[in-house]
Amino acid sequence: MDRSGCADASAACSGARCLASFGLGALTLVIMAGFFGRGLGVLHLGVSTHLTLASASPARLATLRAAGIEPTVRVSSVDEPAVLERTGVTDPEDVALLLAKAKAEDVASVVEREYFASEDSELELGLVLGCDSVLDLDGVALGKPADAADAVQRWKDMRGRSGRLCTGHWLVDLRDPEEGGTGGTLGAVSVTTVHFAKITDAEIEAYVASGEPLAVAGAFTVDGLGGAFVTGIEGDFHGVVGVSLPVLRELVKELGVDWPSLWAPRE
Repeated sequence: MDRSGCADASAACSGARCLASFGLGALTLVIMAGFFGRGLGVLHLGVSTHLTLASASPARLATLRAAGIEPTVRVSSVDEPAVLERTGVTDPEDVALLLAKAKAEDVASVVEREYFASEDSELELGLVLGCDSVLDLDGVALGKPADAADAVQRWKDMRGRSGRLCTGHWLVDLRDPEEGGTGGTLGAVSVTTVHFAKITDAEIEAYVASGEPLAVAGAFTVDGLGGAFVTGIEGDFHGVVGVSLPVLRELVKELGVDWPSLWAPRE
């Protein structure tokens, strides 16, 4: 089954339901594509649903675990620069959503292929979630810094200012239709304004030397060493960490999945 949703960054979405396509800018909240004539999912209460996280981010995994979800982690093999070069997408929100989509669909194809090729009865399909975050500073999408020098320069540009942290979310529904599966693929972007402190050159040097800014989009965290350098946020805290729980809840709901069904069983 073709689960692409949108063929490329500028093409219109395929399928029975489509509210937006890439390249339009300002892609926020629920953006849906590719229900392939099945319409919205019917909410199934009390049915356990497995989630696969297509991300190596420890912060995303920790956020989901704190919310009661124990996902299987599968890291995608997506070449992010190649995807952006091929599509020509540059708008920060579009970049975050496009990369989240690419990661989710890459891992979904692997999970689906392994499932049907295996005799392991414990393998689960469920939902696959891809995420990507970029910092929008002056309309430029900033991912992870290239190196320490890049991180230092970014912080000199960011200090005393505000940016928009855009986190794209993309879900692929691999569930069997007999178990409520829709075959749907849909996504959304959470956008949170982040206000940065006027930190000193010495603080920037020390922070970059810690290594933390080199591993995260925008070269900062709110839940780590960088938290002291963020004076406030306007929007969803979890979206800045890497996965917006309210946005994810709305997305799974559109697929007919009851949020508590994602919670891991309690011992």
